[in-house]
Amino acid sequence: MAERVALALQGEILEGRFPPGARLGEVALAERFDVSRGPVRTALNQLAETGIVTIVPNSGARVRELGREDARALYEVRAALEAEAARLAAGRADAGAGDMLDKLLGQHADEVSAHPQGAYLQGPGDRDFHMVIARMGGNPIILRYLTRELYPQLSLLRVKHRNVTGRGQAALTEHRRIAEAIACGDAEVAGLLMRRHIRASWEALEAQLGAVTKETPA
Repeated sequence: MAERVALALQGEILEGRFPPGARLGEVALAERFDVSRGPVRTALNQLAETGIVTIVPNSGARVRELGREDARALYEVRAALEAEAARLAAGRADAGAGDMLDKLLGQHADEVSAHPQGAYLQGPGDRDFHMVIARMGGNPIILRYLTRELYPQLSLLRVKHRNVTGRGQAALTEHRRIAEAIACGDAEVAGLLMRRHIRASWEALEAQLGAVTKETPA
């Protein structure tokens, strides 16, 4: 029951139904999911472990609010883990890796062309370039950290800043270069390009976060 509640709440939080800072009352949630408070408390603790919920003693649980320094730390860890995942993926790439990645990025290209000024949105699982690379890397510890902690927090960050303009074509070009290095089995180049890609994503987000902050009245 706790797992069911946790999955449902995580989905709603990352869809923006519960905005950052929103209170997650145990009693209301228990009534809503028709369970006792025990499974709800366990579910909230699980979400706190992923980094998308904050539990304050004597105050309760709230959706986590990610500030600029939180975002910076997330991107620093992301750069390290995903660069290593790309390096490992290149070392494990088989003959069909290039075609598979090219097909995926072809689908992304159509979507980016349809919304050139929007965010580079990717579907879940096998539709997400970064998730595909992480799985190709074959390191279960890296994959666990990315999927269970880092990616949910990044999704929460996007919920807070859903109006930030995406990099679109630039990010797609960077993805293609990473894919080419992986398909060629060039591990060092794949890792370097992935690290540069994550850094460029952070720099673009940081610049726009600064602009949003200046526009927000005190």
